[in-house]
Amino acid sequence: MKIYLYNGKCNACGQAIYKLRQEKGITQNQLAAKMQVEGVPLEQVAISRIESGKRVVADYELRALARVFGVKMEELLEDVADT
Repeated sequence: MKIYLYNGKCNACGQAIYKLRQEKGITQNQLAAKMQVEGVPLEQVAISRIESGKRVVADYELRALARVFGVKMEELLEDVADT
């Protein structure tokens, strides 16, 4: 599978996920645990790679992340630099 980069990163949501996680005051481990409760088996290292833009995010993972943060999926795709 060929991985295409978006602004030099493997995903468009990592920066928003980092920002939301910081705002909620939760660690990467805590976010990984919340994702596992949602049925998505992510570990802390995967969260780190998502936030740094080094890992692709599947559509079902994006949906679960939106549920965990209580936001719409579109909010995770907004350019944080513009907000």
